[in-house]
Amino acid sequence: MRSPLRSLTRRGLLTGTLGSAALLATAGTLAGCGTKGAQQTEAGCKSDDLSATEKKIAFSNWPQYMDVDEKDESKRPTLDAFIAKSGIQVTYTEDVNDNNEFFGKVQNQLAGCQATGRDIMVLTDWMAARMIRLGWVQKLDKAKLPNVEANLLPSLRGRSFDKDGQLAVPWQSGLAGLAYNAKVTKEIRTVDELLTRPDLKGKVTALSEMRDTMGLLLQSNGHDPANFTAAQFDDALAKLKRAVDSGQIRKFTGNDYSPDLNKGDIAACVAWSGDVIQLGFENENIKFVQPESGVMLWSDNMLVPNKASHKANAEELINYYYDPAVAAKLAAYVNYICPVQGARAEMEKIDPDLAKNPLIFPDDATLSKSKVFMALDEKQEKEYETKFQQVIGA
Repeated sequence: MRSPLRSLTRRGLLTGTLGSAALLATAGTLAGCGTKGAQQTEAGCKSDDLSATEKKIAFSNWPQYMDVDEKDESKRPTLDAFIAKSGIQVTYTEDVNDNNEFFGKVQNQLAGCQATGRDIMVLTDWMAARMIRLGWVQKLDKAKLPNVEANLLPSLRGRSFDKDGQLAVPWQSGLAGLAYNAKVTKEIRTVDELLTRPDLKGKVTALSEMRDTMGLLLQSNGHDPANFTAAQFDDALAKLKRAVDSGQIRKFTGNDYSPDLNKGDIAACVAWSGDVIQLGFENENIKFVQPESGVMLWSDNMLVPNKASHKANAEELINYYYDPAVAAKLAAYVNYICPVQGARAEMEKIDPDLAKNPLIFPDDATLSKSKVFMALDEKQEKEYETKFQQVIGA
């Protein structure tokens, strides 16, 4: 079973207030230097694939995001099995600690159509969208990804930043919804309850990740987070501001809300499913709620950057992880939403309790009400983040 640190490492570090501030700084840097100079095109930045003669891959991922043998932490069972099966050697590096930090590592190379030394990198939706917008990602050959074509969850198809599914393949996913501590408060069902119920005043936190908090508010107003207008965003933001000004919301957090929720210092919050799974292992009073208006669905995505010279090898690995049996083994360790159809049946053989967990294998009703936040252009990204930061006081 994964340690509590894993969720903090994976999700908390990327979306805390510092992460949002860094995003603004990065957006400002991009705006200042001008993305026109950084923009690449498929025709202008061609990549040579050496997979036929070089059986290797360089794979950059987040820490604690791959299954590890409990008896020997140097072994990664699913990855080791891929290497043995394919003959492709994988250099696996846990060097994605924060989306913006990683962007800074590769920005100069990708802006200049130069190799980063990586064949696969795993980035969250909004950063994947930025990379795609800048033309820094190679198109994948769907013919080499039959498992992805067959088994990717319907809710993760046709995303606004990758409509044709040729550029980004989900590694793992998660939900943003509501959570409460049943020991200190009664059940909540809606975002409006969270923001207005008198008994919760001053006992509520929301996430400093703009896309998750604002996505839930947009849904609560009857708007689509995957396709909204500036006026609809402002309307939802005004609703959030009223909750801040009234004292309903105590503060905005990364996933550092977890200990406060566990102890009952806060009664309810906007929360990530992965955190609630972990808390629930130790405290049965912690409940995750899918608001009646819907939940937000986020993913971390496998991308093949420009000038990566082993694309076909990378595609073989991506396809391998969409084998339901392999996906189940990975999900049993990381405990996020498995993006692979068929993995639940395989999980029954590994851990029947995890197979029943709706935060790892959400039902169709939940997924049908889940939304991926709309892809933003550079101007929108800076504008919306700035407005959001002003309201949350970051």
